[in-house]
Amino acid sequence: MPELHRVFLVGPMGAGKTTIGRHLARALGLGFADSDVEIEARTGADIPWIFDVEGEGGFRDREEAVIAEMTTWENTVLATGGGAVLRPANRRALAERGFVIYLRTTLEEQLRRTRKDRNRPLLQTADPQATLRRLFAERDPLYREVADLVVDTDSSSPKTVARRVLDSLRAAASQS
Repeated sequence: MPELHRVFLVGPMGAGKTTIGRHLARALGLGFADSDVEIEARTGADIPWIFDVEGEGGFRDREEAVIAEMTTWENTVLATGGGAVLRPANRRALAERGFVIYLRTTLEEQLRRTRKDRNRPLLQTADPQATLRRLFAERDPLYREVADLVVDTDSSSPKTVARRVLDSLRAAASQS
């Protein structure tokens, strides 16, 4: 298996980046970090509050600064926010500094996983399904652009997805 000291998880909200990331970090013997949690810790405010006060642009500025720093951390699995790939600087940092895994999920599964979550400012609309569809169309090509590996997360437990990622990494290593 390739020696991985920086693994970055990208994908839409509800794909399981945080939960799967924790399992993957444990299996790889690495630390785990979440860029959204880091932003909240540094600001002392939750993401919805930052969106309310600073707007999405203000949040994305904070996210870019955190991604620039966190992608240099050694021995870490990093779960990024769903929109982290929107900024070219973030995509460059992710692609150049570590192994990027796109955790992909269907629109239906995203709706199921996020329907009661009030901490997702972009979904606080009259039609969350339309929002998720629009976000997927905009972001899927960006996730694919930076990804070294794409893994579907639907109908699998987080532990199973982490195991599938490990199996894919082992298979890639045996072919090189």
